[in-house]
Amino acid sequence: MGADGGKRGRGRPVRATARIGWVGIGAVLLAGCASMPDGGDMRDVESTPRQDSQVRVFALPPAEDAEPRDIVQGFLEALTSDDLDYETARKYLTGNALKEWEPGESTTVLAEAPTPYTPVTGNGPEADEYRYELSGEKVALVDGQHAYAPSSGEYRRTVHLTRVKDTKQWRIDQLPPGVVLGKSDFERNYKSINKYYFTSAAQSGEPGTVADPVYVRSQVDPVTQVVRDLLKGPTRWLDPVARTSFPSGTALRKGTDALTPDDRNRLVVPLNAKADRVSDSKCREMAAQLLFTLQDYMPTGVGEVELQGSTGAQLCVVADGEADIVALHGPGKSADYEYFIDGDHKLVRLSERDAVTTPTVVPGVLGEGEKQLRAAAVSRGEERAAGVSLDGSELYVAPLTAGGALGDPVLHSAGATAKDRLTTPSWDGRGDLWVADRDPEKPRLLVLEDGMGEPLEVRTPGLSGRIEAVRVAADGVRVALILENDGKRALSIGRIEREADAEGTTVSIIELRSVTPASEDITAMSWAGDSQLVVVGREPKGVQQTRYVRVDGSPTPGPGPSALTGVEEIAASEDESQPLVAQSADGIVRLSPGQQWQTVVEEGTAPVYPG
Repeated sequence: MGADGGKRGRGRPVRATARIGWVGIGAVLLAGCASMPDGGDMRDVESTPRQDSQVRVFALPPAEDAEPRDIVQGFLEALTSDDLDYETARKYLTGNALKEWEPGESTTVLAEAPTPYTPVTGNGPEADEYRYELSGEKVALVDGQHAYAPSSGEYRRTVHLTRVKDTKQWRIDQLPPGVVLGKSDFERNYKSINKYYFTSAAQSGEPGTVADPVYVRSQVDPVTQVVRDLLKGPTRWLDPVARTSFPSGTALRKGTDALTPDDRNRLVVPLNAKADRVSDSKCREMAAQLLFTLQDYMPTGVGEVELQGSTGAQLCVVADGEADIVALHGPGKSADYEYFIDGDHKLVRLSERDAVTTPTVVPGVLGEGEKQLRAAAVSRGEERAAGVSLDGSELYVAPLTAGGALGDPVLHSAGATAKDRLTTPSWDGRGDLWVADRDPEKPRLLVLEDGMGEPLEVRTPGLSGRIEAVRVAADGVRVALILENDGKRALSIGRIEREADAEGTTVSIIELRSVTPASEDITAMSWAGDSQLVVVGREPKGVQQTRYVRVDGSPTPGPGPSALTGVEEIAASEDESQPLVAQSADGIVRLSPGQQWQTVVEEGTAPVYPG
């Protein structure tokens, strides 16, 4: 399941399909080939998040006198099962492999289930060793922190088998690290979950929450897995700009086996002594982190969290309605309007909640004045807007209130042509304004404090290509960039880091990572939730498609938005109940949950939501 969509119907599918061979009463037994059985009636088994416990997948232990190839295949199949600690898979191992194998070290995802073949074997039927090579095409790697990263290239690793002296049975004594399995088994067995931490005040002003997506095994005590992962702290990529309220070393109390909400949707979480001395305010922050994280996993499953100390004494209790008071979470209030540039090059707005479908010019000089615009960005509070002049050379900032003068531009680009000048700007969670100047003589990514300060050039170590689009997340610590290289445009996510000293503030974009396939040419994108974006792109020789992608580059199962012709720009609210808005061959169109695309106006460009 996705990390962002199904709460209100956009983004995350509420139903997933796993194709398996034979279903017994509440369990599936898998053995033989490494991805699925050879025979049986193939059919779809559908389940929703609330039904996950009804279908469990188990593997069979090694058969007596099984041949070496059957041992390898059985082991690979056991890796796709729902054993709590891979108990069945361990029965295929011996020697150092049994002692040292750590399945939690990593998970390698291949396009198809790994294929074993034998480049080296023993000498004849009486041989005491075999060596098989596993091969496949890499798709991704999930590391020991359960963070997903796309991968590519050929996978080739060796499995060595020996005949155990006492039993004369074949077992594996050398194997690759971690777990390896095919993409379909990964999607069936694992689920993307957002852990929630707080943005550090130095990075984003008023602290709010930031999503940290990880993958957990969806059928193996996922609630306890999610809690343990949260307690370990942010993943390495996010850690420099995020903090946790749990004291260092906090873990579940020793002896805690499983966590399950009671019949009132209340979850009791017993902690070790590291949490015994926390203040009430800190404890409530800790409980809010747990509540936000668990509600992402099971949106209607946890309504209240109680934290207990090492002696069993209650530390604090936080209910659903109180968590949003403890910390800013999500996009805040829903946008009042959708915005775009009309046929007269004025900034106009449209209320999704009104029956009126005729857009009106915004109050103030950007709607009512003489300046013609080609793009705009509206502040998250909808009290100000930034507009780019029709030729792309000037950036203006003005209040969305009637009257007033336009004033001087806050930024000027000297690019020779319109396409070499300013991009559409973007407001971050601090109220700062971001924009890229595409002048080939002086390409820059700039941020203006509070939308009015002296433009500060952002450091971009490791950035390759020209910035074609900039969108900052509501949390203020992540930025999405469309980068052009050799005529091809790709989507990358970077971490925003700020450092202040006596000479001022330095802003940098660190550890940019691609989240779309290198072969895909990206046209447009927009944030569409805490940890996903909506992307318009085209594969080589393929047709243009609109789909959702997570910030870690992992795929979102299920269909994307319905097809739309000639999309140039797209806008999504980080409140997932609001419609998508796009500039297409049919003009400005929007897609409300459960409906089809509808034309708003036939002339219009550059749709945006606040942000």
